[in-house]
Amino acid sequence: MRPPAAPRTAAAAILAAALLAGCASVPDGPRAKSDPWEPFNRQMFEFNEAVDAALLKPVAKAYEAVLPQPVRTGISNFLGNLVDAWSTVNLFLQAKFQPGLEMLMRVNVNTVFGLAGILDPAEEMGLERRSVEDLGQTLGYWGVGSGPYLVLPLLGPSDLRDGAALVVDVTAIEPGRVFRTIPARNTAIALKIVDERAKLFGAERVLEGIALEKYTLIRDAYLSRRRSLVYDGEPPDEDEPPPPQQ
Repeated sequence: MRPPAAPRTAAAAILAAALLAGCASVPDGPRAKSDPWEPFNRQMFEFNEAVDAALLKPVAKAYEAVLPQPVRTGISNFLGNLVDAWSTVNLFLQAKFQPGLEMLMRVNVNTVFGLAGILDPAEEMGLERRSVEDLGQTLGYWGVGSGPYLVLPLLGPSDLRDGAALVVDVTAIEPGRVFRTIPARNTAIALKIVDERAKLFGAERVLEGIALEKYTLIRDAYLSRRRSLVYDGEPPDEDEPPPPQQ
């Protein structure tokens, strides 16, 4: 289970990455060395799994059953537009000005012409959504190390750097900030949590069919994916010092 309100909503992507990277997982390899807090992390993992099975998964199934696909798509588009806005900020913070300008244009088009992001006219104009950029990636881009792997209560896989950055990430894209009344804010937050959980069903079904240990699979996939994102898909060899960012 990934952070319900983080831009790394990448939970589905983490599961997908797990499917691809799972066979390469080696318990005593470099990934395991990044997990010195494994006893604590495993306890948190089991706790999160229990909460998910008892609460989030049933609610997400009801969400899919009750709301038609066009409504769910509109909700996902609106929430995605908030994430795009924060990605734009982080692209500029990483001095990636061309991608930042393109993402800024996408956000403006969808906000103005897409009913605050409910529709996605920018996609039809060729302004495709780039990969999510968050503060953890920005810190990593400028050389801040990831630190040990860390499973956060309720929020799922992370690491020390990304977990610290998560507070800012969550605040930046909190859907409740768009609304003035407390009931509307709470509804928006709940919708985001449930919508993100519902997106995991497809990858989750495939993951459950793999005869590998789930904790190790998700840990290794998370660490590999985050490293790849920080280096824009071209991470240096882990046995070599990383090259300086340009």
